[in-house]
Amino acid sequence: MLILTCPYCGLRADETELHPGGEAHLKRQGPASEDAVFEDYLFNRRNPRGVHFERWRHAYGCGKWFNAARDTLTMEVFGTYPAQVQSPPADLIARIRERRPDWISPFAEAGA
Repeated sequence: MLILTCPYCGLRADETELHPGGEAHLKRQGPASEDAVFEDYLFNRRNPRGVHFERWRHAYGCGKWFNAARDTLTMEVFGTYPAQVQSPPADLIARIRERRPDWISPFAEAGA
């Protein structure tokens, strides 16, 4: 069972109290963008085997959206953080690199 800690209210909640929201840190594209770019935004998502960043909502708690980093293969949770950030916190990236030394961060251009 997946257990995440809400970064807002601090409660540890299992997946039955949460609602998944898909991939985190997507760059939103509007209908005014080129068709191929808008199609990519609507339909294409990363589905990595390993470290993945996701959005979750504490549905039966404070109701807020947050992000989580976890391993899709082992279900290991590296941490959670507020949804209103452009990239994961540096300490979370460091924690992931410590546990997965061969992992390449998709946030390298953001200084992570």
